[in-house]
Amino acid sequence: MTVEPVYLGEPGPGEVLVRMEACGVCHSDLFVAGLEKLPLAPITLGHEGIGTVEALGEGVADWAPGERAGMTFLGTTCGTCEWCQAGRERFCPKQMNFGYTLHGALSEFAIVPASALVRAPGALAAVDAAPLCCAGWTAYGALREAGLEPGQNVALFGFGGLGHLALQIARHRGLRVAAVDVSEQKLEQARAGGAEITARAEEAGRRLQKEFGGVHAAIVLTASPAAIQQAFRSLRRNGTLVLVGLAASGYELPLVDTVLKGVTVRGSFLGSRQDLSEVFQLACDGAIRAQVQAHALAETPAILESLRRGEIAGRAVISF
Repeated sequence: MTVEPVYLGEPGPGEVLVRMEACGVCHSDLFVAGLEKLPLAPITLGHEGIGTVEALGEGVADWAPGERAGMTFLGTTCGTCEWCQAGRERFCPKQMNFGYTLHGALSEFAIVPASALVRAPGALAAVDAAPLCCAGWTAYGALREAGLEPGQNVALFGFGGLGHLALQIARHRGLRVAAVDVSEQKLEQARAGGAEITARAEEAGRRLQKEFGGVHAAIVLTASPAAIQQAFRSLRRNGTLVLVGLAASGYELPLVDTVLKGVTVRGSFLGSRQDLSEVFQLACDGAIRAQVQAHALAETPAILESLRRGEIAGRAVISF
């Protein structure tokens, strides 16, 4: 992982040149950087970008120079498959993704298909808005997938970039929240943020069964198979396990308990476009706010190593 100059050229037909203001550093960037074989290499990482439109390619009519734009992990989609037609384009089998199969937002400038940009509010500082393009969006989508009602309880496994936003969103929805992590410092932050119960990862299943009688939903925001195991143990009958974190290794699902206790297992990936609009609005209303640490672009390789070691509180954001 290095920081190097790259020649971009001019935006082509249907493309937009964006001057990036800020880009969050996500655990998925670390996951991509660690892959043995990349579909596009070398690749510019980054998919939590906020910037300003600088120039338009031929045929772009719905953007104007000076407008605030956001980049997410979701790049281009086919627009015609059943998932795109149903507003669930994040599951399009032909999608391209920023920072993975398309060059991403960890750059001073980016050339982006106009159709992939999202409207970003000018009321938010760029470093505050950037993490909402993935961490906030993903946390919001995972809570929606859990299908909980006010007063029910949810356990958040992993209190990092996604977890601290998921806690705020869950409390805004009137949910009772437990936070689980391996770091006592992060658990202290969760308590300060209003988590009703905090637990070390190795004891979480037992603690949550004892104190909540099991949780209605457990959302695993980390890539740890051990966390998935504890999350499953924490569920009450008819509970829902929501998996978000990307991991190279797997977890063996306890089939007997899954069947006899009526457990639902769901994967959650980003959210709908409407979800992202609602996340931006929550931030504009002051209901949620990302805890950010601003850094220079040159610090990105070191930040990714800190992220690998679990040392980042909240979200590290590159400010251009």
